Amino acid sequence: MTWLGEHGSSVMKVARAYTLNSEESQDLAQEILLQAWRSLPNFEGKAAPATWFYRVALHTAMNWHRKDKPRRSRQQSLVEVEAVATEGFDSAEQVQQRDIVEQLYKAIHQLPKTDAALVLLYLDELSYREMSEVLGISESNVGVKLNRAKKALSELMKGPSHVP
Repeated sequence: MTWLGEHGSSVMKVARAYTLNSEESQDLAQEILLQAWRSLPNFEGKAAPATWFYRVALHTAMNWHRKDKPRRSRQQSLVEVEAVATEGFDSAEQVQQRDIVEQLYKAIHQLPKTDAALVLLYLDELSYREMSEVLGISESNVGVKLNRAKKALSELMKGPSHVP
């Protein structure tokens, strides 16, 4: 399946956005790939392969997130673990950049899951048309929801957990 090579980075982005640590992220990525493989016979070619693959990834991640909530509440964030492991090895600029990425992922985790999915698609630079196909909503609805999600993210980034 050449799709894996083409869409592997999308799988990892989705997995990382819906999990808190590296091990969990790898587990979810494997689950996404398994679900894609199982769903492949149902692929009818009505959507582009990338759109279909993303849809499978997001639905699998949202189900995973819903089922796994109790265990995740006891785990440390992936970004927190990575920050401790690499402390002292980075320039101040790299540390600041990592802090911003950490803030972004924490904020994305706080969004409703459909909004988080929309933000991920936006970060992956999908067009409104592609986002509408993945999420099954109209392009105009994508625009409205995306603007609301961006405002919510902005507010979350300004919140008390924001490091200047």
